[in-house]
Amino acid sequence: MTYQATADRLASSPFMQALRCKKADYTPIWLMRQAGRFMPEYREVRSKTGFLELCHNPELCAEVTVMAVKLLKVDAAIIFSDILLPLQSLGCGLEFVKGDGPVIHNPVRSAADVERLPKIDCRESLSYVLEAVKTARRELPENIPLIGFAGAPFTLASYLIEGGSSRNFEKTKRFMYTERRAWDKLMQHLSVIVSDHLNNQIDAGAQAVQIFDSWIGCLGQSDYIEYVLPHAARTIAGIQKGGPVVHFGTGTSALLELMKQAGGDVIGVDWRIDLNAAWEKVGYDRGVQGNLDPVVLFAEKDEIKRRVRQLLKQAGGRAGHVFNLGHGVLPETPYENVKYLVEVVHELSSK
Repeated sequence: MTYQATADRLASSPFMQALRCKKADYTPIWLMRQAGRFMPEYREVRSKTGFLELCHNPELCAEVTVMAVKLLKVDAAIIFSDILLPLQSLGCGLEFVKGDGPVIHNPVRSAADVERLPKIDCRESLSYVLEAVKTARRELPENIPLIGFAGAPFTLASYLIEGGSSRNFEKTKRFMYTERRAWDKLMQHLSVIVSDHLNNQIDAGAQAVQIFDSWIGCLGQSDYIEYVLPHAARTIAGIQKGGPVVHFGTGTSALLELMKQAGGDVIGVDWRIDLNAAWEKVGYDRGVQGNLDPVVLFAEKDEIKRRVRQLLKQAGGRAGHVFNLGHGVLPETPYENVKYLVEVVHELSSK
């Protein structure tokens, strides 16, 4: 098959049609963390390889990316990677500690720390991600789009400042409020990195990209407008045309209109708001992605089917809905239930 024929098949896939708010034959579905610990095949890979070691191995990253698509029958692949990888080149001392998650050993706590952050060449420092994208694109079926991704500037800044996970984000917010000039410089620096990394993934073969602002829900509207919106807008404006952008966050029920203002072809929403209410906030000129509660997948299949039917009803048959969970698949999720979810979304939406 020629390059143009492959490009045409990808463009006409249900997932890409939905990203552009065009009618598809059925509602496309993919899942955040669709290659994860709920999957025996993934656990087999991880039993021999540490997480960061896996992320730095393009062949293995491509393998688990493609494996998830083939086993789950989802409508899009997402490259296996991590939002924090760009921070390694900033000298932050990133480590993934079992039981604690990511730890930043050299956090940013002052204006002087921001000044010390180096400029990085994402194409060089994250070349292993780009090789994984290229390899996965070659190995995926020709009608399955590949999603590249990156963390949003606010979420990356929060990891850098907090030094790891946080409940209340005291250090991040204190830095925002008391070091405004340094905060803006940090966010500008991260905005360039995020845009560059996403553009490089598009160049390497990704058909679409997603920005994860996983921690943005800790902010109120006024703080988002003042401290985040200009930087989020600059980041998304810096992504090259032609690769649709999904702008996703959690805890964002009060921020959806502002996230739309920041940009994105599709706005991802979590489970804390009904899909129809979220779409009304976003506006029907944009697509939406979501938003089943990940814990629903622990229920019986009858309940999963009922909830899928309910969510599809909220979407109202409009063009532009990508079915997903409100966040990632949880590690203990029953494997068969994940596969069933994909089947039932296809079954009910094709009717």
